[in-house]
Amino acid sequence: MIENNGALSDLRIVACSTAQAGTVPYMLMADLGAEVIKIETPGKGDMNRKSGYLMGSTGSFFETNNRGVKSLTLNLKSDKGQKILHELVKDADIFGQNFRPGVAEKLNFDYETLSKINPKIVYASVSAYGPDAPDGNLPGTDAVGQALSGIAEAYSIPGINLRTGVASVADESCAILTFGGILAAYINAQKTGKGQKLETSLVGSAFRLLGWTMTTSMWSNKPPITGARINGTREKPGIAACFNDIDDKPFALQLSPENWSVAMKALNFYDILEKENLIDLGLAFEAEQKKIDILNKLADLFSKQKRDHWISILRNADMISTHVNTMLEASNDPNIKENNYVTEVWYPELNKNMKVHGTPWKFSKTPAKIKIAPKLGEHNSEILSNLGYSDEEIKSLKEDKII
Repeated sequence: MIENNGALSDLRIVACSTAQAGTVPYMLMADLGAEVIKIETPGKGDMNRKSGYLMGSTGSFFETNNRGVKSLTLNLKSDKGQKILHELVKDADIFGQNFRPGVAEKLNFDYETLSKINPKIVYASVSAYGPDAPDGNLPGTDAVGQALSGIAEAYSIPGINLRTGVASVADESCAILTFGGILAAYINAQKTGKGQKLETSLVGSAFRLLGWTMTTSMWSNKPPITGARINGTREKPGIAACFNDIDDKPFALQLSPENWSVAMKALNFYDILEKENLIDLGLAFEAEQKKIDILNKLADLFSKQKRDHWISILRNADMISTHVNTMLEASNDPNIKENNYVTEVWYPELNKNMKVHGTPWKFSKTPAKIKIAPKLGEHNSEILSNLGYSDEEIKSLKEDKII
C-alpha cells in the first residue's frame, strides 16, 4: 500500500541558502515530503534564479536546486525580518545556511543565537574550505572543491594540464553528505532533545568522493595511474578503462585481477598480447612505457569492431562492461528512464512537460513527489498567516520592504 505522505513529511526546514551545495539538501528533503521554507531577498531573490538555461522566467539551475520548496522573502538586515525568521525557527526542525563566514553572526542567524530560540534545532552550515581551514574565511564555489581536493587528477589525461570538470561534483557530493549529516543529527536530537551544529564543505566532500583511490595514494605516496585505472598490486593487477570502437564510440570495462586473462581470451586478445609481451598487466606498475604500450594495444584491438560487439562478449563472459554515454544519451538511456531517474513535470508557465531529474530513491510506501520551484515570494502570505500575521500586517510588511 502506497501512503500519500513522503518519508520526511513531518520535517520543517528553514533555509537561508543559495547556490547548489546549500540548496540541494533541502530540495531532496522537499522531494520526500518535508516542508522547506527558503528565505530570499525581497525584490531580488536568489541570485541564481536566472542561471542556467532559461525557459520563460524559469532557469535550469534554480529549478533543479529549489524545486518543491516554499519561497518567503525577508529583509534579514532589518529587525522585523530577523524577528520573523526567529519565529519560524521556533517550530523548525532544521536550519540551513551557506553564507560567507561571519554573515550569519552579523544578521543574527548563527547557531548560538538560534539554538537559544530552539534548543532542538539542527543547524547545517556549508562552506567552501571548511570551518578550521586556513582559507576558511574565503568564499568559494564548486571549482574550489574540485581544484583543492584532488578530483582534477582523478579524471586527468596524461600529458594534459589538470582542470576542473563541467559537472558540479564538489557541490553535489557536499549536498548529499549534508543531507545525510542533517538526518543523523536530527535522529540524535529526537533521542536526546538537543540539536547541534553540522558543518560540511566543498573541499571535504570532494576529498571524500575520492574514496579508496585517495587512501591508496596516501599509503603508497604515489599518484594514481590515470587515463585508465590500473589498480591492485604488481602481482594482482586489475583495470578499469574506456576505449573507443570502430566508430569512435566509447565504452567502459572493469576487470578484476582474476578476470583479466579470462576476458582477454574471450575477446581473442590473449595470444596477440602474449606475442608482444604485453599480457602481464602488472607491468604497468613497473614502467610508464609498459602501461602506455598495453593500453595502446588494447585501444588498437578494440577499434576493430563496434562497441556493442565487445560489450556483448564481455557480458556473456560475466564481465563488467557498458556504453559510455554523453549527458544527452544518458537522459534517454533505458536504464535511466525506466528507473525514473529522469522524469517529466508539467510547467504551467510554459504550458508543457519538461524533462527533469527524477529521484534516486525508490520507497515502497512513501514515494518521492517531484514538484517545481516557487516564484519569488510565492508563499509569503501563507507562511506569515500561519505565524499569526493579519492581512493588514502582511500588507504593511510589504510596504516597508520587509518582505
